Amino acid sequence: MTLRVLEDPARLAAAAAREFAARAARAIRERGRFAVALAGGSTPRAAYELLARDYVDEVDWGRVHFFFGDERPVPPDHADSNYRMAREALLSCVPAGSVHRIRGELAPEEAARRYEEELRSFFAGEEVPRFDLILLGLGEDGHTASLFPHTRALGETERLVVANPVERLGTVRITLTPPVINAARAVVFLVAGGGKAKALREVLEGSADPRQYPAKLIRPGDGEPLWLVDRAAAASLGKGPGRTGGWRESS
Repeated sequence: MTLRVLEDPARLAAAAAREFAARAARAIRERGRFAVALAGGSTPRAAYELLARDYVDEVDWGRVHFFFGDERPVPPDHADSNYRMAREALLSCVPAGSVHRIRGELAPEEAARRYEEELRSFFAGEEVPRFDLILLGLGEDGHTASLFPHTRALGETERLVVANPVERLGTVRITLTPPVINAARAVVFLVAGGGKAKALREVLEGSADPRQYPAKLIRPGDGEPLWLVDRAAAASLGKGPGRTGGWRESS
């Protein structure tokens, strides 16, 4: 797989913004539109802010269609809403072709059902939606999107979107399922901070069950995901028994 180690979170965000813009240009040139699923969290936010500041004239925003990889069960103006973060950092600053948010204010099962219907409508004719890009983060427990360890969404093979109970957090999250993520043309992980170092090592080099580290389930059919990580997050790589040589690309 491809791993790029960036010196710090600022350089990581810059690399993520460049990757977004390059993949948008390619998708629009080849297919006339760019469908992207955004991630929540502080690391993606920095990349979104760079896109809004430095790429307003570099991306054909009218052909960009925004979706979300997951959402919390909160209204769109709530501080914990992934949609609110993306709106503040990027969506309110660019003339997007369309924005498709997960309706976290609804009951989670209803929100998941409606979002699946929306995906099937937008990606009509595709058995499984093929996003041009899905952006993901990595939690300290190895989760990605809202695919948390030992939750039922990890084994989902039919649904595109599910309401995923997370007992240890006492909540239910709405999330894309592994088949949707793995059908994407490109998947890019953004990982920053020393707190993620253990999880990153286990996902990339460890032998743990994917049910314990769900990010291990992400294996896109068109190729391995791209990992953009900062040096602090990469600190433990190469120290585990499952070390894989020859695949790290530093910049």
